[in-house]
Amino acid sequence: MRLTDFWQRLEEAFGAAYAGSIANDQVLTQLGGRTIKEALAGGEDVAVVWRAVVAAYPERVPSRLR
Repeated sequence: MRLTDFWQRLEEAFGAAYAGSIANDQVLTQLGGRTIKEALAGGEDVAVVWRAVVAAYPERVPSRLR
């Protein structure tokens, strides 16, 4: 998965404004207690980060984006 695909999926799942908040503010245990932005900045694979988002918010991410 490319980084641009990741951000498009995140915005589609959460909306443009809320996606930014999720990425900056929500600490995910699946990412070792880091936020999405911290994990990406730390070199975590984009697909791993996306799977963590799906695991943390299964009710928000449509099946077609998984």
